[in-house]
Amino acid sequence: MAGDATQREAITQLAASTAEAVAHVLEAFLADGVQLGEVTVIAAGQNAFGGLPDGGVAASVRYVDGVSGANVFIMPNDGARALAMAMGAGETEEGPLSELELSAVGEASNQMLASAAAAISVVIGQEIEISPPDVRVIDDKLDPLDAWGTSPHACVTSFTILGHTCRLVQLVPNAFLLRMARAIDDLGMRASSVDIDASNLASASETGPAESVPITEKLGSVAIRVWAELGRTRLPLGTALSLPTGAVVDLDRTAESPVDLFVNGLCFGHGNLLVTDDGEWAIEVTDLSRPSIRQPALVGGAGVVNRAA
Repeated sequence: MAGDATQREAITQLAASTAEAVAHVLEAFLADGVQLGEVTVIAAGQNAFGGLPDGGVAASVRYVDGVSGANVFIMPNDGARALAMAMGAGETEEGPLSELELSAVGEASNQMLASAAAAISVVIGQEIEISPPDVRVIDDKLDPLDAWGTSPHACVTSFTILGHTCRLVQLVPNAFLLRMARAIDDLGMRASSVDIDASNLASASETGPAESVPITEKLGSVAIRVWAELGRTRLPLGTALSLPTGAVVDLDRTAESPVDLFVNGLCFGHGNLLVTDDGEWAIEVTDLSRPSIRQPALVGGAGVVNRAA
């Protein structure tokens, strides 16, 4: 196992790089409304989830490749509402978030956590698998241990979203440490872009502050999902379940309308549907635009958000 100083450096390197990737996604919705704060390495035995905001939102993914760990993005109620409003889904000014607001926040969180996983894959030099995202409202019944588990190491990165303080908690498995330390040695990843809380890094004066990875270039080779969407509709759950084979469902587009192009859920352009000489479907790209999220079509009002039981 790597020494303590190398472990601290590896963990903060991972946290800073992951935070950059999350910030890039948030900036697609909020432009200049996102600020990165400090990366704090949580000492052994300390609680990384202290002070959870009652009524806020926690979005998480777990690692599913045989190791224990998770990424959890935590937003207060007002911060989650500000994000939903920036995505065009704001419905309420106070009180609990509406289902549409939660759905929008869940979709944005999906993109943030997918980007975070891609960043981790780059830093450790190995592809990792994650669970489907879990988004839940925080209340006094939420048990962090039951919801997200534990790991030997943890770190917290603070964010400010339109003036609201949020945080990314990372539960880091032991299995990642050697891979991260090796990646730091091999790649010489020392570029600085995130302030590190030196008070949480013992022996910082000896090893120098851990600094973040310039993730933009390093994500260039990461495979992403790209798809085209012809249209959508809304159906009551009972109607959807009773559709017979051969049923015709009207969509919200005409046959001549352009299709939307998506990258991991972000709408980044439009195009026309074509058939190639080989008889395969293809898209002729007509324009590219700033990434945005088109709200998911809900069936019978059911969303992807879980409320903590």
